[in-house]
Amino acid sequence: MTALTDERAVTAPSAAPRAWGTARTVLRLHRTALLLWVAVVAGLSGWLVWLTLVTAPAERAAIDCAGEDFCDSTVPGLGFGTPVGWIGMLVAYAFLAVAAFAGGALIGREVESGTARLAWTQSVTPARWLAAKLAVPALVIAGGMTVLVLVFRWSWHSDPHLVFEEWSGAAPFLARGPATVAYALCALAVGALTALLLRRALPALGVSPAVMGLLNLALTRLRPSLWPQVHRTSATVVVTPEHAWVLDEGALVHGRPRTGVPYWNCGGAPAAARRCLDDLGVTGYYASYHPQSHFWPLHLVETAVVLAVAALATAAAFAVVRHRTR
Repeated sequence: MTALTDERAVTAPSAAPRAWGTARTVLRLHRTALLLWVAVVAGLSGWLVWLTLVTAPAERAAIDCAGEDFCDSTVPGLGFGTPVGWIGMLVAYAFLAVAAFAGGALIGREVESGTARLAWTQSVTPARWLAAKLAVPALVIAGGMTVLVLVFRWSWHSDPHLVFEEWSGAAPFLARGPATVAYALCALAVGALTALLLRRALPALGVSPAVMGLLNLALTRLRPSLWPQVHRTSATVVVTPEHAWVLDEGALVHGRPRTGVPYWNCGGAPAAARRCLDDLGVTGYYASYHPQSHFWPLHLVETAVVLAVAALATAAAFAVVRHRTR
């Protein structure tokens, strides 16, 4: 009995050092990717800080000196808005690079070369190996993406008049919230699953980003339906709120929504305009849109969907490992 107790006391604490050793091995094997990721995060963050604190004030001063407002400005606004837009695109779609890394270098290469199976038979269980392979990069990627999202959001909101895209644009929509982190974690899981299924690094490197691209494309198409839209009708042309994401608008013909009715051609005197509208059957107008206040509901619903896909992909990856090592 005493010997059994002593054995448990010895083996129980050893789990933590073993887990840390596995994590350290993952970091050592992929230190080049880690250093590159740190450089990317630091470089993009520093660029955004420079644009916000140096470039944007210079552009505002140039506009003020020209005696113009932001809407009518003839001063080129490319020094701030264009770089911020490109950085937003890099942040929003960084998950494609994560998927390629997970499918190729992180999992695919070790499965293809047999290194993974050797580790399973000598030092760690398959489940522990996969857990370390996913957990360590997940922490590093999530931390870096969080920094990029916070800095980009601060920069984007600091000078909205100098930014060319609306909040509903594909890149700004993703890059200003946790959906970016969710997509990166999902890409990590999908890349690992793809590599385990294909057992080849190069095919997994190509298939993983393609799968994530299709997922993003599908959710982009469904995005307007992720939260109830605002529908308005009026006897006069509907004036939507400023910065609203207008999804549909047009005329009511005999009380029913119709698109493509050329009511805008009915000008001139009020009586003539009314006769023109009567000839077209126009009885009112409608608009369907998302106000700017719908950003967070839409964004968080999409984040939840992506995290659910990530959880399913992770569970499937562990199931594949268990099945292959029976």
